[in-house]
Amino acid sequence: MRRGPPVALVLGLLRIYLAQANFAPHFFDNGVGSTNGNMALFSLPEDTPVGSHVYTLNGTDPEGDPISYHISFDPSTRSVFSVDPNFGNITLVEELDREREDEIEAIISISDGLNLVAEKVVILVTDANDEVPRFIQEPYIIRVPENIPAGSSIFKVHAEDKDTGSGGSVTYSLQNLHSSKFSMDRHSGVLRLQAGATLDYEKSRAHYITVIAKDGGGRLRGADMVFSATTTVTINVEDVQDTAPIFVGTPYYGYVYEDTLPGSEVLTVVAIDGDRGKPNHILYRLLNESDGIFEINETSGAISVLQSPAQLRREVYELHVQVTEVNSPGSPAAQATVPVTIRIVDLNNHPPTFYGESGPQNKFELSMFEHPPQGEILRGLKITVNDSDQGANAKFNLRLVGPGGIFRVVPQTVLNEAQVTIIVENSAAIDFEKSKLLTFKLLAIEVNTPEKFSSTADIVIQLLDTNDNVPKFTSHYYIARIPENAPGGSNVVAVTAVDPDTGPWGKVQYSIYGTGSDLFLIHPSTGLIYTQPWASLDAEGTSRYNFYVKAEDMDGRYSLAEVFVTLLDVNDHYPQFVQSVQEKTMVLGTPLKIEATDQDAEEPNNLVDYSITRAEPVNVFDIDAQTGEIRLKNSIRSLEALHNITPSGDYSWSLQVQAKDRGSPSFSTTALLKIDITDTERLSRGSMAAFLIQTKDNPMKAVGVLAGVMAIVVAITVLISTATFWRNKKSNKVLPVRRVLRRRPSPAPHTVRIEWLKFRRAKAATKFILKEDPPNENCNNSRVGVKVPPRAPALPPPPKMASTMVAQQTVPTVSGSLTPQPSSQLPTPKTLGGPVQSSLVSELKQKFEKKSLDNKAYV
Repeated sequence: MRRGPPVALVLGLLRIYLAQANFAPHFFDNGVGSTNGNMALFSLPEDTPVGSHVYTLNGTDPEGDPISYHISFDPSTRSVFSVDPNFGNITLVEELDREREDEIEAIISISDGLNLVAEKVVILVTDANDEVPRFIQEPYIIRVPENIPAGSSIFKVHAEDKDTGSGGSVTYSLQNLHSSKFSMDRHSGVLRLQAGATLDYEKSRAHYITVIAKDGGGRLRGADMVFSATTTVTINVEDVQDTAPIFVGTPYYGYVYEDTLPGSEVLTVVAIDGDRGKPNHILYRLLNESDGIFEINETSGAISVLQSPAQLRREVYELHVQVTEVNSPGSPAAQATVPVTIRIVDLNNHPPTFYGESGPQNKFELSMFEHPPQGEILRGLKITVNDSDQGANAKFNLRLVGPGGIFRVVPQTVLNEAQVTIIVENSAAIDFEKSKLLTFKLLAIEVNTPEKFSSTADIVIQLLDTNDNVPKFTSHYYIARIPENAPGGSNVVAVTAVDPDTGPWGKVQYSIYGTGSDLFLIHPSTGLIYTQPWASLDAEGTSRYNFYVKAEDMDGRYSLAEVFVTLLDVNDHYPQFVQSVQEKTMVLGTPLKIEATDQDAEEPNNLVDYSITRAEPVNVFDIDAQTGEIRLKNSIRSLEALHNITPSGDYSWSLQVQAKDRGSPSFSTTALLKIDITDTERLSRGSMAAFLIQTKDNPMKAVGVLAGVMAIVVAITVLISTATFWRNKKSNKVLPVRRVLRRRPSPAPHTVRIEWLKFRRAKAATKFILKEDPPNENCNNSRVGVKVPPRAPALPPPPKMASTMVAQQTVPTVSGSLTPQPSSQLPTPKTLGGPVQSSLVSELKQKFEKKSLDNKAYV
């Protein structure tokens, strides 16, 4: 069927529309828990830091056009988030608070430039533990009767926490659990009186309790947080009628004077209800009417006299006053009774008078030990003071006149008569060492009379000494210095301790103890410390001693001081070389070192200086005075230069080196040094020669190498023997042992070399002759009576072929010989350089003779 023109037109227009249509962009919906998409069901903790990237808006455009993102809020709300229009990153720009706003509504939109798609989203704000518990209905002030039963509920506190979950749960506790009479229910906040506890208004009228409200804890900014709050509960205790009346101002004394009129008030007794919170009224009455002489006002407690004093027959009247509380009807009435003494007093016509055991007395003496206990009564003083007048005329004050603050007198105010008591106020001031006699005046002076009658009594206190002082050293420590060569029994230091007590208590005994006291003794009375008779001090062994000295009195009271004894070093050691005769090898350009040690303990006694005392020629070597390093002079840089300055063309070098300490007096010793000189170029030409030269100063190294070679040979021999044994055993044959006999080479060349060496040494010895040195007055290593060593036999002349053999077999060196020069005249002991040099030459000669015998035995 053929389509008509209208249908074709519609289809054409539809094609044009589809070609020109632009579809709107849209967000991705990634669901719950996603941080990328359209923020569907997105939630955010309230403690998220401001500036955090919290979400990314993500969407697409069907045509692939660039898209931009936007977010907006209702004008009445805060703009909590901001968005990057290009990337869709949403950033938190305002702080969140779930308790104030738990949901945030926002409109997010996506646009491709032509189309805008907007969606309304709700962001949930989740809780963080950021709220502190808060007590409500504060302040907490409650009233509780004092007779409330133990265990009763008193009050309930309540605190709220706006957080949710565990952060919003609140538990309660008391701050001081151990010292409180109250307990708190952990969950309900109910405050109770603990079992067995009671309240007492008379002891404590109020209690202050600190209550702590603590939440269950939760996360806040990545950390576990627990918040708490405190409040104070004030418990006011209400008084309950449970205490009898109490009299105030007891005991009661009243006085009736000679001129008192009938009906006059004598004194007033005062009683109060023991229950101070709600006191009842008090009524007074006299239990004995006293024959109608006295009466009491039932409401005020005032006692009055009804008759004239002239009519009274007694001087003292004893009354008994009873008080009764006025309670509500039906309640038992509490009562109390108090005695009242009333004395009849005449006019003021007598001054105060002091009495002793035998009557009036104006001087009292007492002996007592020093430092009595604080508050002690001086019982040896029996003093009574009396004013024969009555009433106000008999009222007077007592006080001590003298050094203040040591004693106090009781009572200070007296009515008529009193027993005087003197009490120790300052025990430290009653010191026998300060004052052996204390004198005071006891003054009694009337108070309210115009006459102001007074009297005095002298009090003399003789103090007796006690052992109240500890021996005290004049110093906490003593420092002594003695030379190490001090003989046994030498005085070291005198210590002094003083005990101000008298008699045997003041005698001090001294003793010493401690790990460093073994070599010392102390005089028990004088405190002089001296060394043991057998003591031998040595600063090199122990230079310091430290011990304690004790000063003790007869009662064992003591004090300590510390003693430091330093041994002064004495120069009693001379420097020592490792060997008195040493052979050294020097490589050109490299120094060699000789060393001596001094066993003295301190400087400068143990400091050693080195010097060359004998050398020939003298212009070849230098020595460092402090280190002992020996060098060739700077002008000598080759063996040829050394050869040119050597007389007769030989190569012998021998030195006499002296080591001298810096002590006073100083000591010294010498060593003979034989030096072989070579250079590195010639040293490297022969390995065996180099090894022999290198080990010349350390013969143990050569012995070690030889022992190693022998061990290797033995091991190889054992291996070969073992292999041969197992081979013969395997073949069941016993094979003969083969011996290889080798002919020993002719010893003639060796003999030539030995003879040449003998010739060289004999010739070298002619260049070093020990001459007599002046005796060293400071040297302590000389030996008396050393015999002159015998003259060494002359060595045979060298063979003619010696030069040829040496050129082929040895490394050229400049060597030194220590063999004494053969002489036709034997030096006498007086011409030798000293006992040390003689002994060294003798030892050197014996050494060379032994070497010659060994060489002959080898040949």
